[in-house]
Amino acid sequence: MKNITILVLSFFDFFHKFKLLRFLKKIILNDLNLVLDIGAHKGESINFFLNNFKINKIISFEASPINFNSLKNKEVRLKKKFSKSIIQLENMALGSSTESKKLKQFDESSSSTLSQINENSKYFKKKFAWVNLFNKKKNFYREIQINISTLDNYIEANRIDLIDLIKIDTEGFEFEILQGITRNFKRVKLILFEHHYDDMIKKNYNFSHINQLLSQNNFFRIHKAKMPFRKTFEYVYVNKFFKDDFKF
Repeated sequence: MKNITILVLSFFDFFHKFKLLRFLKKIILNDLNLVLDIGAHKGESINFFLNNFKINKIISFEASPINFNSLKNKEVRLKKKFSKSIIQLENMALGSSTESKKLKQFDESSSSTLSQINENSKYFKKKFAWVNLFNKKKNFYREIQINISTLDNYIEANRIDLIDLIKIDTEGFEFEILQGITRNFKRVKLILFEHHYDDMIKKNYNFSHINQLLSQNNFFRIHKAKMPFRKTFEYVYVNKFFKDDFKF
């Protein structure tokens, strides 16, 4: 049986995305040459961006091999639907360093994460309450060992000169990914990411660390919005050296 909590969140997230879309359409003045979609899941962001913006190329990264298989199965359909854009799929995990780490692969696949999980948290119990009630499950995820690289390494290996937008949605691993771009922040115009304030995800940092890192690398915040019914916010930061490319 589907998790009712997650179904309700998905319903309200649909309307939340409209608000985000209105904001992005207001500030983005030109076509986008390159978008990096980090945390592609099953292609939701590919559809969101390519349905609403003129984009030459989108590179979508998905760390989970299971989620990536679902995404890969949609590749032909996506490329046919968005034939005017280049869609590149990467089954690749990104972080702050090159290492091997265990991914928590949830049955509810959008919650899969490289972060540590606090199963005693109120939010965890609320989010998976219906799964536990009907299935009496003791384990909500399994662990998969995967390799991690950095976005710096990827940018340099692929000789990427300029990135219009980076979107990061990796269930609490956003700061680690941002730490892995430090050599190439100067190539990035706009960053969109989520930050979780709930206690389900164990983190050794808080939002002030993210803000400080971005501020030190010439980014400033232009948007903040709370996601429905949970302690999660979406943020948009712009590189001050590209601020004239946007309207805000």
